[in-house]
Amino acid sequence: MPGDELVPVSHFTATRAITIEADPELVWPWLVQVGFKRAGFYAYDLLDSLGEPSAETVLPEWQDPRLGDVAAPMTSEAAPSTSFTVASLHRPDSIVWSKPDSTWAWQLTKLPNGGTRLVTRLKQCYRPGPSLILTVPLLEFGDFPMTRKMLLGIKARAEATASASTQGNAK
Repeated sequence: MPGDELVPVSHFTATRAITIEADPELVWPWLVQVGFKRAGFYAYDLLDSLGEPSAETVLPEWQDPRLGDVAAPMTSEAAPSTSFTVASLHRPDSIVWSKPDSTWAWQLTKLPNGGTRLVTRLKQCYRPGPSLILTVPLLEFGDFPMTRKMLLGIKARAEATASASTQGNAK
């Protein structure tokens, strides 16, 4: 996956994927706006956005990420120390977010039928410290349900966009 070289030693690696019935160009906008105080995480809003509903529309202000930009902020103070930054960007094929000891990569592959295979990989190198007692259980037990719900949320939104686009073209 793109970005694997950024965390060569990973204590936690999770690769998840979903097939979406929409072109990568229609999936991409939902992906690049992810984050706290942005579009949310399309998962469990109470847990990941303090109850703020995830966006149901594409938000123009988050559609032009650049290398080094803060991406997918996890807290209200969106800074490189509390959030990922864009480490690699190949619109609309892949984006890699990184922070010290962690990467979150996304790869979008166009399928022959016009759909997209969206694959994500989270890699984390655990470092001793006071937050380790929380980090390990959150990743080890929380990643699967949260990421699954997030992927399903991206799928639903991108497919709704594709459906609306198809209906608009049929008129």
